[in-house]
Amino acid sequence: MLKIAWKDIYAHVLPANHRFPMEKYTLLPEQLLYEGTISESNFFTPELLSEAAIVRTHNADYWEKLKNLSLSRKEERKTGFPLSAALVERERVIMHGSVMAARFAVENGIAMNMAGGTHHSFTDRGEGFCLLNDIAIAAHDLLDNGLAKQILVVDLDVHQGNGTAQIFENEPKIFTFSMHGAANYPLHKEKSDLDVGLKDGTDDNTYLSLLDANLKALMDTVQPDFVFFQSGVDVLATDKLGRLGMTLQGCKQRDRIVLETCKQNDIPIMACMGGGYSEKVAHIVEAHANTFRLAQEIFF
Repeated sequence: MLKIAWKDIYAHVLPANHRFPMEKYTLLPEQLLYEGTISESNFFTPELLSEAAIVRTHNADYWEKLKNLSLSRKEERKTGFPLSAALVERERVIMHGSVMAARFAVENGIAMNMAGGTHHSFTDRGEGFCLLNDIAIAAHDLLDNGLAKQILVVDLDVHQGNGTAQIFENEPKIFTFSMHGAANYPLHKEKSDLDVGLKDGTDDNTYLSLLDANLKALMDTVQPDFVFFQSGVDVLATDKLGRLGMTLQGCKQRDRIVLETCKQNDIPIMACMGGGYSEKVAHIVEAHANTFRLAQEIFF
């Protein structure tokens, strides 16, 4: 069975006109349930991740400031969110969701978090709507518990996974692959193990050819026994922050390539949602929903 992390706290209340589409965390599960792609039994409810697990990945001083709501105004502004106790609680729950989803993926071949993909969170700071890094925390959990030996992070959000790259820059057991808009945020890119920068306006054919070739090569060179998939849908041409030229079908084919590659190579995969900022929230929800539809089709 496809196990999916979700809790209503994911849909955190933000100030009116905030540009982050928090409503997708309510609309996406509603859509998937309505159409019958999943049932309530697919969900599991994450809880608060332990502080010990957080400081395994993040600097203890940073966590103390975050927990005590004592970030400077500049630090808070960089996260993109108004800091509150409820927001920090939400982050801890999402982190636990990814940790547990990764463990379920080891058992079932795939599992998913309906949030997460917080790849702009560094060891000692948050940026770009990311306070803690769920992929990094979950990857450390797998390694520490002997559930994986060689992890591949496939980050296909339109924005480089800069925080993840920094956290794992000296970790040979975790290979970071980021395929992103070359001229897009962040202005200063970190060095992933493999970065593929895309020109503005990159279309489906160009994108999918590059992804397919690079992913096949990584299967041979990295030989991962676990994959984390950051499946941001801000690659769409309709995205306000994306600047690429991909269609909804192209984005779906992107996900198919990643999921089928893992299935064919018998590699467990945990998928988390990442970004998406299209003007119409329906476009965001539909693109994210395709990832779940494909997971059911390919793995179950």
